[in-house]
Amino acid sequence: MKLGDFDFDLPEDRIATRPAVPRSAARLLVADGDRIVDAVVRDLPGWLRPGDRLVLNDTRVIPARLSGRRHRDGAGGATSARIGVTLLEPRPGGDWAALLKPLRKMRTGETITFSPSLSARLIAVAEGQGVLRFNLSGTDFDAALAQAGTMPLPPYIAAQRPADERDREDYQTVWARHPGAVAAPTASLHFDRPLLERLRDMGVAITYVTLHVGAGTFLPVKVEDVTTHRMHAEWGRVSETAAAEIAATRAAGGRVIPVGTTALRLIESAARDGAIRPWEGKTDIFIYPGFDFRVSDALMTNFHLPKSTLLMLVAAFMGHDRIMSVYDHAVRSGYRFFSYGDASLLIPGRDGKGPKPTPDLS
Repeated sequence: MKLGDFDFDLPEDRIATRPAVPRSAARLLVADGDRIVDAVVRDLPGWLRPGDRLVLNDTRVIPARLSGRRHRDGAGGATSARIGVTLLEPRPGGDWAALLKPLRKMRTGETITFSPSLSARLIAVAEGQGVLRFNLSGTDFDAALAQAGTMPLPPYIAAQRPADERDREDYQTVWARHPGAVAAPTASLHFDRPLLERLRDMGVAITYVTLHVGAGTFLPVKVEDVTTHRMHAEWGRVSETAAAEIAATRAAGGRVIPVGTTALRLIESAARDGAIRPWEGKTDIFIYPGFDFRVSDALMTNFHLPKSTLLMLVAAFMGHDRIMSVYDHAVRSGYRFFSYGDASLLIPGRDGKGPKPTPDLS
């Protein structure tokens, strides 16, 4: 498999910079085996059935993007320069790995001030990242970060506009619980509470898992042989309750449907020996064509970047030629792409478990 096998032409105006309002008004492309149906997210109950189980990622995005000033005293006097910081992940002891821009101008030991109450000292530099030690910890740090930070919008949105107050709500799922992500599980952004209630009322079960999505999800693939690409690692947890619920659904003949590639990667990481089990740790699982899916029967996800690991994942799930035809239809039909874009429901039909032949969209 070559990187060029996962390329396609995407007009720039297909990149969404704001989400649909309300959330469930986004478009939904349903790829059911060989069929493609154009629908809307609020139609989702018509494509599911009692006994299905949605797996949702309950991570919470932190306002991980900071702007501050570094201060340096030298022979020429004190100097100050602006530094952009994106927090990546916490380290043991409360330090944070972070991207600093421009990193080359920073020296170990320098302090960056973000607000009157929040500052950090650069204590190490390695592999293009810095390690920051903040002046606050615990709930004091969380409160100061909430005041000084902004939501870490993906690069393709941030290049067009800065994050604002609307993004604090838009770039967060309605069930977000555990802080730690620096990117949203974006397929889940399409769900609002009325849609969740409709799904529960019709007998669709819901399980929560946690994967703290890292900024590495946006890193480009730079190798031509995609099998040699190294994935970033992200921390996740499948609880005993979650594993038991998923196992029970499979045993009863229901479908397990992760919402988002983050939820899929996590439950497949927890099922590598063939059965879903409680699991906690860092996963760098790389899913590309040829992958053996152990627990996921369908997938709801957004539309992904050309040449990305996420496009490779959905190609593994549906088949390369099939997913490329789905994306061709999406581009031609005006679907909105990426984090704030529209959604797809991918049903491979490997085991004949398609949805009802005629969805009830009432």
